[in-house]
Amino acid sequence: MELTSLHIAYIVITVIILIALLFKKEIVVPCIAGTLIIGFIYSGSAIKAIQILNNALIHSFIELLSIIIVIALVVSMSKAMIDLGADEVMMFPVRKIIKNNKAAFWIIGFTMLIVSWLIWPSPAVALIGALLLPVAGEVGLPVIWAAVAMNIFGHGMGLSSDFVIQGAPSITGAAAGIDVNEVIKASIPLWITMSVVTAGVAFFMMLREMKLNKGTQTITKKEFVLKEIKKPKRARFIAVFMPLSFIADIIIMITFKINGGDATALVAGTALILTCIITILDKGVGQALETATDHLKEGFKFAIKIFAPVIVIASFFFMGSEGFAKTVLGPEATGLLNDIGLWISSQIPLSKFTMVLTETAVGVITGLDGSGFSGLPLVGSIAQTFSAIGDIHIASLAALGQIVTVWVGGGTIIPWGVIPVAAICGIEATELARKNLIPVLSGLGATIIVALFLV
Repeated sequence: MELTSLHIAYIVITVIILIALLFKKEIVVPCIAGTLIIGFIYSGSAIKAIQILNNALIHSFIELLSIIIVIALVVSMSKAMIDLGADEVMMFPVRKIIKNNKAAFWIIGFTMLIVSWLIWPSPAVALIGALLLPVAGEVGLPVIWAAVAMNIFGHGMGLSSDFVIQGAPSITGAAAGIDVNEVIKASIPLWITMSVVTAGVAFFMMLREMKLNKGTQTITKKEFVLKEIKKPKRARFIAVFMPLSFIADIIIMITFKINGGDATALVAGTALILTCIITILDKGVGQALETATDHLKEGFKFAIKIFAPVIVIASFFFMGSEGFAKTVLGPEATGLLNDIGLWISSQIPLSKFTMVLTETAVGVITGLDGSGFSGLPLVGSIAQTFSAIGDIHIASLAALGQIVTVWVGGGTIIPWGVIPVAAICGIEATELARKNLIPVLSGLGATIIVALFLV
């Protein structure tokens, strides 16, 4: 295939946006301009381009709506718990398990990994955020590094392996023409390399940063002072009932094989019901009618504040995926990122080294849409193509493509992909993506080296 002016424009705009990110600049305006330019090149009409801009925003909002709602409802529940004092009651025993900030990093991480394997990262973010984030703050773990742990272990380790639900390896294996178990088996050494290097680098970066900041910060952790709780029995009840409710959700998800968006919906619905129950126990039925509304307003204000710029940014990058492009641009549109990835793979002379680098590059490019999964059919197909014209281990090459695609696009180094964790932690998505960048790139470098021996 040949690149058209549409593809070239998309590449140039993406490079400009990435440069702006490197210089720590906001990218909303470049994304708006980029969407207009793509719309104009595709349609040839300025009026149509403006309409495409609006439609891209609408459909971007629809794509992100489930995440926005679950974040809003969990925050609403947190507000209700704070009012009652149940958050502090719940924190007290957990503090005995999480002794310090180093332990908090690993406990949050491995808990996120296990829950992500069972129900996928999106609903896991809401659960871990509600249960463990407050405790992390109490033992002096900066919220940004709690977010890094959640990202790396959940959206990185958990989603790139997907050993339990097997959504990712199933897609990759089907595209590569091999069994899902072959993909999983081949991915294990690559996944271990990626996981150990990335988590290790992140941990040592955290220790270094905290050591450097120790002299300039008078307070490195919050002091736990149990405030006066007016209704201690009800607070204690909620401190037990809330985590048990979410544990019940996990059991239901495993039993009935509920995952992905359906699992997120279960968590969100549970959070909303808990908000009402907590508010009624705290204020009584009469006053709860008003207070519950206030909690919901606070939750949605927080979610919209976080997501407002992201909706605009995502509207441009979502156009890289075929389904979104057809909806916004027109039925003849193709997936721009997939097209670009295919073109790159067709331009490079073949050897084990170039095939590994090509698979990696395609994984990175297709991951730019922030979905994590949209590039899996392409990297699987490329692995199959390379195996037909070269002596390679197809399962290892496909597994490499899967790991790269998910780590980049699944929610670790793409700002519009880390939104759920950034939102639940109350930090900027760009800041979280920058913290993840060096650890993830270190992991990718090590994984590529290992892949050269396996492929």
